[in-house]
Amino acid sequence: MRIRLKNGKQKEIILLSKGMLPWDNLSKKLNINRGYLSNELKNEKMLLSDNLYRGLCKISNKNFDMFIIERLKDNWGRSKGGSNSSGSLIKLKSPQKDEKLSEFVGSVLGDGNINYYKKGKKVGVYSIRITGDKQKDEHYHSVYLKNLIKDIFNLEGRIITVKNKNERSINVYSKQLVMFFINMGINQGDKIRNKSTIPKWIFSKKKFLRSCIRGLMDTDGSIFRMSNKDQNLIRISFTNHNSKLLEDTRKGLIVLGFYPSKIIMNRQFFISRQEDIKKYLKEVGFSNKKHLKRIKIFNSPVVQRSN
Repeated sequence: MRIRLKNGKQKEIILLSKGMLPWDNLSKKLNINRGYLSNELKNEKMLLSDNLYRGLCKISNKNFDMFIIERLKDNWGRSKGGSNSSGSLIKLKSPQKDEKLSEFVGSVLGDGNINYYKKGKKVGVYSIRITGDKQKDEHYHSVYLKNLIKDIFNLEGRIITVKNKNERSINVYSKQLVMFFINMGINQGDKIRNKSTIPKWIFSKKKFLRSCIRGLMDTDGSIFRMSNKDQNLIRISFTNHNSKLLEDTRKGLIVLGFYPSKIIMNRQFFISRQEDIKKYLKEVGFSNKKHLKRIKIFNSPVVQRSN
């Protein structure tokens, strides 16, 4: 059962329950994911489960029944919250192993995170989150990735911004989606520790590999001038602290005919040859507008020839 409260009252009861408690403490009391509680539920993007509502009433010592507008069955189509959840009930569109999926996989490997909150045998929230800059990644998250997620999986991505932080994320809630990624070898939790990397099927076709690298570069890549003396020379860099992903991304570029630098400081490599830059922009390119804007600003002859 889901509880719909009068506008603003869901946030009120959560904050009353929190009081002076840290979010981590409140989430443990309620057996729910901290981020889901402090963002989606507090900001009323998702509804409270009946169990969670009763738990909040007990902790806050307040009864909000007078503010209940309606009670909805759990199969109404939203993601379930609370410790009894089995994940999103929206049917996942069967994804095809193609260029679109390859690009989304790259984005998740770059700035994404796969999570599910588990308490014993009970699971609360299944989600995939891709984070970025609140301003620079606005179009990439709110338009490009949102449309890509809808097209591939028939799921709605939810945009989350954090007050007083330069952070934006797009979140997708679905048990099926999380399990699909885990079955590909992209595990939940810390990607650095579990060494999640490019799935083998993406290496089976160069068009898949190009799309995946585009997603990786859109999230963890950057473009800058190589020298103040010669401002026509530009460089693409890729930075990631997952050594396995770093090695496989570099390997993927070599398979595609590029000559990336060696990995430096165990976290970064570059595409510096100007012919490689031209080839990259023509054959791989970017979907994130923040990179395209930088390319235009540099106004390099290499860039101009590739347009």
